[in-house]
Amino acid sequence: MGKMPYRALLLYLLTFVYLIEGGALFAMEQSCKKRGATLVEMRQIVEKAGERVSKWDGPTSGPIGQHGIKIAVVCEDLRNGGVLGVARGLGEAADVLGWHIKMIDARGTLNGRKNALDAALLMKPDGLILLGSDARTLESRLVEFKKKGIPVVGWHVGPIAGKLSSGSVAMNVSTDPFQVARVTAMKAVVESHGKAGVIIFTDSNFEIAMSKANEMAKIIQECPKCTLLEIRRVPISQSAQLMPKITRELLSHYGTRWTYALAINDIYFDYAAPEFTKTGRDIHLFSAGDGSPAAFMRIQAGTFQYATVAEPLNLQGWQLVDELNRLLSGRSVSGYVIPPHLVTPSNIAYDGGIRMEFDPDNEYRKFYHHIWKR
Repeated sequence: MGKMPYRALLLYLLTFVYLIEGGALFAMEQSCKKRGATLVEMRQIVEKAGERVSKWDGPTSGPIGQHGIKIAVVCEDLRNGGVLGVARGLGEAADVLGWHIKMIDARGTLNGRKNALDAALLMKPDGLILLGSDARTLESRLVEFKKKGIPVVGWHVGPIAGKLSSGSVAMNVSTDPFQVARVTAMKAVVESHGKAGVIIFTDSNFEIAMSKANEMAKIIQECPKCTLLEIRRVPISQSAQLMPKITRELLSHYGTRWTYALAINDIYFDYAAPEFTKTGRDIHLFSAGDGSPAAFMRIQAGTFQYATVAEPLNLQGWQLVDELNRLLSGRSVSGYVIPPHLVTPSNIAYDGGIRMEFDPDNEYRKFYHHIWKR
């Protein structure tokens, strides 16, 4: 009778010590299992997203390049680094095929979008490329292009990546916004050991932005010891004017409870980071979108921003040209969706990081050259 209680007590003490010294993370991972992934599973997903991109997994066949093509490119806002990066890649690819392109900047406004699409239609182009605007809200105008037999492809034009089965846009070139959002939020959960206090910045003018924000919120809410403090809606086009004041207000209101900021685009952090510097608060910034040069600089310097799920903007410009070339050749789009890539201090030296951009080391230009010049 005397030995059993002693052994039970010893086992209890040893178990307690194990949990404190080495098993606490395991216990926390199990508690984080509520409805979603455990911390172990999240860490594996995050690590996979951070691997070097050295192998091409896109299309390797398709129609030869069309010549003498005139393309209208309607840009949501060329002040946005993502839109600008894709536009540059698009121009690079169009030069290879000898296409004539005209960039039209909508300047991020409702009237700007209307005027840009009107100008594009007047051009009587062979094709239309839409960069960054919400296709659903523009469908009544885009249908005019469809009626005239002008094929339309887009970049970041909605929440569904790849081939589109409805509407006037045939292909949305993008990483899967839901995967991007999940990887970003999981990074915050993993880095904080399941205790992140999070504010999410998004733009309610865009369906894709709200979808990403809601997906990030879901991951945070599924972690029992994480706290979703707020989803703050700030128009991207007004981030320069609004973010400094909003950041000060949020710092004052939430104090030390606010430890992580997630955003659907790096541009929010361009104007929030100076406010953190002034207050001395080390808020960790993770972006679910684009991978701007400013974001790369912050990650490289280790100042506030430690991750961005960067889009391969130049590659996506090439893909837009390829997808449109397929449509102009009477073929279907490839449907290729690029996997999300998480840029962090540990991998920023690869895949174009030294040039402050995500440009995969997978020789994508060579493969598209091969397709078009067969």
